[in-house]
Amino acid sequence: MKRLIVTAALLLTGVAAFNAVAAEEISREQVKEMNLQKLGTIDTTSTSSPMDAKARLSKKADEKGGRYYVIIAADERNRTLAMAEVYK
Repeated sequence: MKRLIVTAALLLTGVAAFNAVAAEEISREQVKEMNLQKLGTIDTTSTSSPMDAKARLSKKADEKGGRYYVIIAADERNRTLAMAEVYK
């Protein structure tokens, strides 16, 4: 039983740590207020939902070393296309 509690606690800590690291979508106004540094742009194509596209943008922003991203273009026809600027 004690082993189960320790394992559950470690899993929850890992989930919390992952959420703390994920890049966050913000607005252009927040970029100005927070005086953030632009790292570049990213894009993604998703055949599923806009939420999946946002999750992919967040992951790509993380990989680029960013903490935040601003969606600058999006299109939803046969698939979801999105482009974002990455900031730290």
